[in-house]
Amino acid sequence: MRIQRGDLPKGYKVGFTNRTIWPRYNVHAPIWGSVWDSTLTLCEGEGAVSLAHVCQPRLEPEVVFGMKATPAANATLDTLFHAIDWVAPGFEVVQSHLPDWKFEAADTVADGGLHAHLLVGQRKPLHEIADSAATLDNLLANARVSLEKNNQPVEEGQGANVLDSPLRALLYFTQTLRACPGAPDLQAGDVITTGTWTDAWPVLRGEQWTARFSAPLGNLSLHFTA
Repeated sequence: MRIQRGDLPKGYKVGFTNRTIWPRYNVHAPIWGSVWDSTLTLCEGEGAVSLAHVCQPRLEPEVVFGMKATPAANATLDTLFHAIDWVAPGFEVVQSHLPDWKFEAADTVADGGLHAHLLVGQRKPLHEIADSAATLDNLLANARVSLEKNNQPVEEGQGANVLDSPLRALLYFTQTLRACPGAPDLQAGDVITTGTWTDAWPVLRGEQWTARFSAPLGNLSLHFTA
């Protein structure tokens, strides 16, 4: 239906990879959904997102991957590494159409994976960050983020929260996608966001949020408009 009305798929969001928040949302395994050209914004470190038509919005700081190729069959961390083009900090704006964010896992899939918008920060070529899967896995697993609202600290998180590292979350998604009958495989140019490092925090228009990621990711700021 979205394609028929003119939206173009640009990749995927992978959600509920952060095991620390599973009990809070009564979900105990990851989900995934599509990212669209109408829900994707690229920036160089600071961006704006409208909250118009977004239901009960919340914000999640994440790592985003850009693909340069379809991962090899029976992908491992090593072969997956060679299919990645770039790595970036990201903010996903998520939403729920069920009251008070109370749902079953199937509801979140029916709700488009809870995806509303994805802001992608400065994209760093993979070869500038790591020379092997092991190095990238370790860097991202040990990286940390400090989340701020209007210059006030909110929460801290780390890459290991998402299935032990964002690279491992991407591998999990690659395997899960291929196990889903009829699902298209990952393609060059796809953008994949791998799950929040903190809880998902409610947001309002007029607020300014910043995620201060440790190396090699950098910072990302987001202003919410009407």
